[in-house]
Amino acid sequence: MNDYCDVTYQSLNGKRVIISGGASGIGAELVKAYIAQGASVAFLDIDRTAGESLASELGDKARFYFCDVRDISRLQAVIADIEVAQGPTQVLINNAGLDDRHTLEELTPDYWDNCQAINLRHHVFATQAVLPAMKAEGQGAVINLGSISWMRGRPGMVGYTAAKAAINGLTRTLAQELGEHGIRVNSLVPGAILTERQERLWLTPEVNQRFLDQQALKFRLRADDVARLALFLGSDESRGCTGQNFIVDAGLTLN
Repeated sequence: MNDYCDVTYQSLNGKRVIISGGASGIGAELVKAYIAQGASVAFLDIDRTAGESLASELGDKARFYFCDVRDISRLQAVIADIEVAQGPTQVLINNAGLDDRHTLEELTPDYWDNCQAINLRHHVFATQAVLPAMKAEGQGAVINLGSISWMRGRPGMVGYTAAKAAINGLTRTLAQELGEHGIRVNSLVPGAILTERQERLWLTPEVNQRFLDQQALKFRLRADDVARLALFLGSDESRGCTGQNFIVDAGLTLN
């Protein structure tokens, strides 16, 4: 288990951070990583039980807020509440997402719209909600969670891959638009990450070996591999980085 103390980012100590989808998987690891660096973290999730459990485990610097990111009015109201309690947001990580599988034949307009709401739309409106505070401070970091699935043209999840591809364009446009205010916008793009959900739903020995065969680095990535890069992107050490995709995939996209 990573305690995130091998490298200390002094600029993250006391930083005010919001993370969506922070109760489990990669999101929970992001929360733990920023807390370990001394940041104050508010995290949102639709899973109340898991969120409250994680907040209890991490102590006073972690605050959990129940929120369905598909409800934009509620999302922006929660962010406003967080900024009253915690202060102006300095780092926003748009992480919430859901990579359920589906075929093109079974896809419906409602399913498609729901997929975009879970995986893309909230990135835009959460950023809109923290923008006044970041502009007032003349700085900020927004990190959008992408996926290499769209780069690899993964079948059986067209709603998800379309949303994740759009995050690339969204990130580049917002980086250009918000750069004059000192706000950096980057996309953190995970590869095949072993999470509890992935292991429970899809992992078999054959799938595991297939990823290892295709990757340049012959070990399976875990959520802490993503979290370490997220710390860099939220810190002042990445002050010159914006509008970019930062890929953590052990070389899977080389094939």
